[in-house]
Amino acid sequence: MENNPYGMAAMWAQGDWVIKSVALLLLIMSIASWYVIISRSIRLYRLRKNVGAVDQFWHTHSFAEGLQVLGKDTGNPFHHMAIEGQAAVNHHSTNKDDLHGQISLADWLSEALRGAMDEAAEKLQSGLSILASVGSTAPFVGLFGTVWGIYHALVAIGVSGQASIDKVAGPVGEALIMTAFGLAVAIPAVLGYNALTRANKGLLSKLNRFARQLHAYFLTGSPMQKDSAVRTMPLKKEA
Repeated sequence: MENNPYGMAAMWAQGDWVIKSVALLLLIMSIASWYVIISRSIRLYRLRKNVGAVDQFWHTHSFAEGLQVLGKDTGNPFHHMAIEGQAAVNHHSTNKDDLHGQISLADWLSEALRGAMDEAAEKLQSGLSILASVGSTAPFVGLFGTVWGIYHALVAIGVSGQASIDKVAGPVGEALIMTAFGLAVAIPAVLGYNALTRANKGLLSKLNRFARQLHAYFLTGSPMQKDSAVRTMPLKKEA
């Protein structure tokens, strides 16, 4: 089979170092954006399993049992938030002589849960800046490659003195491919950014609700057993 003089291989062979650099840059941007999309989608899929355990958490009979229901998967924000809330209450009750002992338990607990919420939000949003950058810059990178390719095509046509359609169509068409590459990289990045942002917003809403529930529980639940090595709290007040 004869090689296509207007194909991708011909464009790569005829392109200079600028065109090749632009093509490689777009390839790297595409790989990075797809990595973020796939890895964050898998993580969100796993976290959705933890969302179902939140309702079961409130139907258990002790805090320790509730933690087991939440699971201890790495990166589980619900489990981390419950642990942070428990640690804040423990620390406040056993260090009342410290300066932070002058802060009310409600305020101290609020700050601890808000900190856990901020950590979860930061982890969920990691990588989204890459998608935003790729989505906004890839079309212009491709357009730069197109402009550069057309410029060299016109220079070559001027030098040869031939402006027939067969002489113009090949170089100009190959240059325009760079614009298509830029769009092919940018569109998935933009769609992935919007989808992940929407999914993160829903998960953060559930985390915020869980934080409010934990705040109410730790303030109104039964006192902790101070003499226990592993402190647990019943989820319901004893009659």
